[in-house]
Amino acid sequence: MVAIDKNKPICVTGASGYIASWIVKYLLDDGFLVHATVRDSSKESSVAHLLKAANGAKGTLKLFDADLIQEGSFTKAIEGCELVIHTASPFVIKGFTDPYEALIRPAVEGTDNVLKSCNAVESVRRVVLTSSVASIYGDAVEILKAPGGVFTEQLWNNTSSESHQPYSYSKVMAERRAWEICKNQSRWDLVTINPSLVMGPSLTTQTQSTSIDVMRDLGSGRQRTGVPLLEFGIVDVREVAKAHISAGFNPDAEGRHILSAHTASLLQMATILRARFPKYPLPKKQLPKFLVKLVAPIAAGVSRDFIQKNVGYALKFDNSRSTSSLGVRYRPLTETLCEHFAQMIEDGLLKRR
Repeated sequence: MVAIDKNKPICVTGASGYIASWIVKYLLDDGFLVHATVRDSSKESSVAHLLKAANGAKGTLKLFDADLIQEGSFTKAIEGCELVIHTASPFVIKGFTDPYEALIRPAVEGTDNVLKSCNAVESVRRVVLTSSVASIYGDAVEILKAPGGVFTEQLWNNTSSESHQPYSYSKVMAERRAWEICKNQSRWDLVTINPSLVMGPSLTTQTQSTSIDVMRDLGSGRQRTGVPLLEFGIVDVREVAKAHISAGFNPDAEGRHILSAHTASLLQMATILRARFPKYPLPKKQLPKFLVKLVAPIAAGVSRDFIQKNVGYALKFDNSRSTSSLGVRYRPLTETLCEHFAQMIEDGLLKRR
């Protein structure tokens, strides 16, 4: 049991990111002093939304520059903090040539460096780590071997690698490293948040994430001819942010927590969006797997192996620990999707129609 002193500052790493921005906003609204790490605090476009969140809030924001692969760069931000929320990690699944340098090294070394700083700062009592369901499973086909046909926190992704699903590999390796470091000391404990695909409105137009790519692909007309039967677990970014905070302050919180409110296929997502945005060229049909497998390497830049292992499988996640331990209350999928889509139109990421 760990009781965090709410009068002490709270460190949030990667604070300008999609999830972290909401964490910072909620903490500031509740009156906390937030030590927020960013790559470059002088870059106005990266921190403007954080400064906006701090303006008029009850809490206070202090920005610190830190680099994931620079040892010791997080120590100053962590000093005086009992709670560290580590969200900083690369989130790209395509468009890179070297998966080790783009994903694996910054994810694993970044976790290593942040937790080494936690070891160096005597005040730290708890670390909350943003992990992912990608550290629980690698490919959708694994649902067939999951006990009871459900993904739970007891499972670990043992199938991803640097060459296959490197993003998932980076997440599972980073989380494993975190638990390893935690077990080698006794002053602070570790709680992980393992969300599925995070969607919902962003506090900044600078965010790059898979959820934006999914929405853009659906709404731009790129997939008007049809979509594969590809299912996602989906959770709202605001629930994920609140779960991090609850995990930080609940004295009894421990272990891993799957956050996934709903499962939906691409076609189901498009159908929900079409009811609200009828002028957009959203897909209306599902493509057969053999056709997707044939064209995927050229049309979508993904391997046939990925299609074979991920298209056509129904996913199911056990989110009971998130509701019972962290008190998460999930909002309707329609709300998450439509608010996200509307914001992308407002921000110019989708053409107004």
